[in-house]
Amino acid sequence: MQSVQDERRDERERGGGRGDEEMLIKTRGDPKIKNGGAGAEEVEKESLMMELTRLVQKVVKESSWWERRGVDCSILAAAFLCLPPAFLLLGSSRLLGFSAGVLLMGVAHAVITVKGTHLASHGALSESQAWGRFWAVFFIEICGSFSARAGIQGHIKMHHAHTNVIGLGDSSVWKVPFLPRVIYLFIAPLAVPIITPLVALAQLKGQSLAHILRTILMVTLGLYSQYWLLINVSGFTSPYGALLCMLVCRAMFSVPYIHVNIFQHIGLPMFSPTRRPKRIHQMTHGVLNLPRNPLLDRIFGHSLINCHVEHHLFPFLSDNMCLKVKPVVSKYLTEKQLPYQEDTYSSRLHLFFHKYQELMVFAPPITELVGVQ
Repeated sequence: MQSVQDERRDERERGGGRGDEEMLIKTRGDPKIKNGGAGAEEVEKESLMMELTRLVQKVVKESSWWERRGVDCSILAAAFLCLPPAFLLLGSSRLLGFSAGVLLMGVAHAVITVKGTHLASHGALSESQAWGRFWAVFFIEICGSFSARAGIQGHIKMHHAHTNVIGLGDSSVWKVPFLPRVIYLFIAPLAVPIITPLVALAQLKGQSLAHILRTILMVTLGLYSQYWLLINVSGFTSPYGALLCMLVCRAMFSVPYIHVNIFQHIGLPMFSPTRRPKRIHQMTHGVLNLPRNPLLDRIFGHSLINCHVEHHLFPFLSDNMCLKVKPVVSKYLTEKQLPYQEDTYSSRLHLFFHKYQELMVFAPPITELVGVQ
């Protein structure tokens, strides 16, 4: 079994990022393509990603540690610092104080379990392999109530490596065809905190006993810790009241979380596993950015909201670095006449609401990019 860090390293090799440049340089030096023809066209297509990679790496090398990791680490630290006052406010006998505690807990939980788990799965919180493995288990299993190995397998090895490829990374995992659109878009997401640990348990089938025990222990530790603090710090006298509070706080941003995950891929070109385009064409056609949002940018992270294209092209970058390279990426893609897709949250919601059957129930059509295959 691969370790968490091994799986993240595999992401860089298969899903792009630092490994792209090495692969592209080898392609350019291949003697089979020195004589022009179709081989020369391949070099031209590959060199687009190589050129963009060099531009982005230049920005990364010129950036300080604070820009590369510090900004995002400070946001996560602030979320953890919000937890003590949140637990204390939840013990308030006044409605305003209690409501403030619920809101503060919900925001902190979303930052930790969405932004934190996403960055940890990509190894974007630390350059150290040991710390990277620790943060992956801490954020994904203890905080996120999910299996770190299954999360990395599904997100890194499938979604990123095979973005919008039918049967592999086509985001079909988010589809629940038997649910009506109103239920799926606005009500079902509230059950995500309950569904997540259950799915994690299902993902443990076939794993080693040590891995199963670790995951169950970590998930249980995370859930019980919050429950214990609600009882012993916030002063909840009813176990059911504490569990209900946990559900409300954990589900606070579940609706936009589901929306973001489907808005930025489903409804865009989908590709055949046997005729997928080159990486830069695959990502620019199959990924969409939402506009800047002061709330969601900080809670979910730039890489999931307004820099999703940049994130799929360079998944090893932190949220803040995705934002910093955004002007470079958008300018380059525009100059090369490649798509740089953007749409508003309300526009995507309107599209999915009115074309729910077509987008979320029926099988998507396969797109072939003529001339760039």
